[in-house]
Amino acid sequence: MAKTNPFDFIQQVRSEAAKVTWPTRKETMITTAMVFLMVVVASVFFLVVDQVIGWGVRMILGAGG
Repeated sequence: MAKTNPFDFIQQVRSEAAKVTWPTRKETMITTAMVFLMVVVASVFFLVVDQVIGWGVRMILGAGG
């Protein structure tokens, strides 16, 4: 593998970084809100599933009251 001197490497890094398309503030806010929404939805889903499975196990073992 050919060695690249540090100056050329830095130029290549800056060139590649200039090609990056950065999201706008609005896109970042929408994406962040969607992540939080999905976390809440997943949390509620797993809470309900856990409660149902727990209820089923208690019924099967006869400790359900």
